[in-house]
Amino acid sequence: MNKPIAVVTGASAGIGAATAGHLAAAGFHVVLGARRLDRLAEVATAVGGEAVELDVTDPASVDAFADRVPECHVLVNNAGGARGLDRVDAADESQWRWMYETNVLGTLRVTKALLPKLVASGNGHVVTVTSVAAIEVYDGGAGYTAAKHAQSALHRTLRGEFLGQPIRFTEILPGMVETEFSLTRFNGDESRATAVYDGLTPLTADDVADVITFAVTRPPHVNLDQIVLKPRAQASATRAHRTT
Repeated sequence: MNKPIAVVTGASAGIGAATAGHLAAAGFHVVLGARRLDRLAEVATAVGGEAVELDVTDPASVDAFADRVPECHVLVNNAGGARGLDRVDAADESQWRWMYETNVLGTLRVTKALLPKLVASGNGHVVTVTSVAAIEVYDGGAGYTAAKHAQSALHRTLRGEFLGQPIRFTEILPGMVETEFSLTRFNGDESRATAVYDGLTPLTADDVADVITFAVTRPPHVNLDQIVLKPRAQASATRAHRTT
């Protein structure tokens, strides 16, 4: 295989699946990781990639996944998500624990496992998909914003710790993207999830994937540290213009 290898986590749907397709089109062999192996296999077949089961909350699963990756030139840490929208005084600790395990420790585990191969590639690149929630807070979002702030701090620390090594680090901070995100946050409540995007045109998974692919295809000496992208109608996590 002469193609550089890109690993994408959370690749069975949404931003991860779209990113796998864009990277494949850009000339990468893509290794897709996610828990839902049936859906993952469908995406992998569509993009000509390789589906490998991955649960980022399980250290043994991460180790087994990393063993299946012979080389790694790009890692896209996309697995994550939100659960609930409760105030702090009504916080559900199980939801907070899931968000930390998935967003923070999941990113730590996968990145740590693949860093040696990324450095050995001679031109490695770690992309971590956080959120505008990594730089803002909002009522009801403490569990998610805390997890995303922590994930962002983890990623930005790597930028300094590996300074001088042949590896780049890019943080992608999307605003409103219409994927399964809100459906997961609201425990499958479709009407509540759909209402999040009422009256405006949100970003799509392809919009974010396009930006990720742009970042990783810059010349090796160019590091795009942080990229914040939001719909034109969204000014912040709490302010958007809606037509209805």
